[in-house]
Amino acid sequence: MTRVLHVLDHSLPLHSGYTFRTRAIMAAQSASGLDVRGITGLRHTATGIEDGGPVAEVAEGLLFHRTDGGAASGPAGMREWREIGRLSDAIAGLAREWRPDVLHAHSPALCGLAAVRAGKALGIPVVYEIRAFWEDAAVGNGTGRAGSVRYRLTRALEDRVVADADAVFTICHGLRDDLIARGHPAGKIGLSPNGVDLAMFGDPPPRDDALASQLGVEPGDPVVGFIGSFYDYEGLDILIDAMPLLRERHPGARLLLVGGGPMDAALRTQAAASPASAAIHFTGRVPHGEVERYYSLVDVQAYPRKASRLTELVTPLKPLEAMAQGCLVAASDVGGHRELMVDGETGVLFPPDDAEACADALAALLDARHAWPALRERARSHVRDRHDWARNIRRYQDVYQLLLTRRADGKLSAAA
Repeated sequence: MTRVLHVLDHSLPLHSGYTFRTRAIMAAQSASGLDVRGITGLRHTATGIEDGGPVAEVAEGLLFHRTDGGAASGPAGMREWREIGRLSDAIAGLAREWRPDVLHAHSPALCGLAAVRAGKALGIPVVYEIRAFWEDAAVGNGTGRAGSVRYRLTRALEDRVVADADAVFTICHGLRDDLIARGHPAGKIGLSPNGVDLAMFGDPPPRDDALASQLGVEPGDPVVGFIGSFYDYEGLDILIDAMPLLRERHPGARLLLVGGGPMDAALRTQAAASPASAAIHFTGRVPHGEVERYYSLVDVQAYPRKASRLTELVTPLKPLEAMAQGCLVAASDVGGHRELMVDGETGVLFPPDDAEACADALAALLDARHAWPALRERARSHVRDRHDWARNIRRYQDVYQLLLTRRADGKLSAAA
């Protein structure tokens, strides 16, 4: 049985898009017959490792090892190198005990470089998977600046890991094409698109009438929703600006915003000043197990991401989950969304950064109720055919087998 050790920034029991993708990958691989474990770096804080928490724990049936010893210290740059070194030592220690066949590291590059160091020392092949360029993510969430020293160093570190890993995956064409444009060989970089665990998201939930009553949503009210994190690049301010325009054509329309994040306070202030304020509902963050209740009330899930390098290159997960749940999807016409849907076939696309265009697209979709069943079915079929994790993991297994064959033939060694 092939053993795969996933090297991670953080994991369950923390809840994030990152941990949900990890859970889906590891669960699908385990169901397919692989023996899988995870190991997290120093930034995983769910279990209080710095205070003597467990060095390993099972979360949702998956085993995760921890790098202990508390946060790394020192000035910027030195601190990150110490993080890499301690994670690499933890990987090597676990590998000597458990003897994985493959190290599968996931971005950020700190995880990738730690895995490469350990893999080269022990002669274990390393697969590196990029979910986003973290320098662009930092710009998108307001913690970084494009072109800064930190931005350039993070990009250079990513390039180093891509060059040193034995194989690379990205989650979408945008990321892969960017790496190829930087000079990395196309044949080394595979695609593993965002996927959905259809055992969790395959059946549309029944309408939760009690929750509807609690929120003041009347039967027949068209509901537009967003379920996720409130970052500026998500464009929720544009969606709020679109609501008065939408209600001119659909007076009963309501907006349901489920989640939280850095933009929460600003969005609430904006909504309170809107002529449509009474129709805009903030729920705050809700437990993951409660999310389906909110999906059940939403007719159209809206994803008005702003145009930026991050949103052009990276595909989000939430639209796929919404399509699997039988929700209609309206999204801004940025590269990450175009990889997931075809306008008018599996969803609706509208120009980014334009509240009027957003309102027009939502109103047109609400006007076309006769087309909803076919649109929903095409979207769900798209997810089943192209984004089911039970199928997508085969992409990994083909590459694992190739690398293990190369190692057996002596073409992969600790000096490679």
